[in-house]
Amino acid sequence: MQDTAADADATETSGAPKREGRTGRDMALSLIVLLIPLAVIVGIFRLRGGEDVVVVDPSAAIGQAQASGLFPVAVPEGLAPGWRSISANFAAADGTGALRVGYITPGDGTVQVLESNEDPQVLLPREFGPDGEPTGTVDVDGTVWRSYRFRGGEQALVLTTSNRTIVVQGQASPEELRELAHALT
Repeated sequence: MQDTAADADATETSGAPKREGRTGRDMALSLIVLLIPLAVIVGIFRLRGGEDVVVVDPSAAIGQAQASGLFPVAVPEGLAPGWRSISANFAAADGTGALRVGYITPGDGTVQVLESNEDPQVLLPREFGPDGEPTGTVDVDGTVWRSYRFRGGEQALVLTTSNRTIVVQGQASPEELRELAHALT
């Protein structure tokens, strides 16, 4: 028993911190000490323009979609300055293809163009989710597009033909959605 008492005395005098003495306050202070430098670094990053948009050239994805021959591909023409393409992807499987090109609008909105030959009865519910609802129609230079609202305020314009569906969707002004739809027709 004397050895056990000696071990306990050695632990108390060894200088190792006691765990039961730490509180939630101590943990919060430790986190604050770590978060302050992180906040300073993020602030400097933003001040130096660290959030610049990376613009991509969508021509490779558009070329793949055109080469597939699955559907006629509409390429935007005549967009006003300030439209920037930020993503482009074409995927095809089992005779169905989908071209997606993402844009930042001149008003800093975000819009995606989806072109696909997939059945619109399958495509649209998947794109808009369960809360997607038609809100009417929009005339774009004599072409009637259906309008939708979904995901807490996002909007979409949809044009369906016999062999292709075009969806212009995102968080942008109705005028910007119409401008992009106009550039596609």
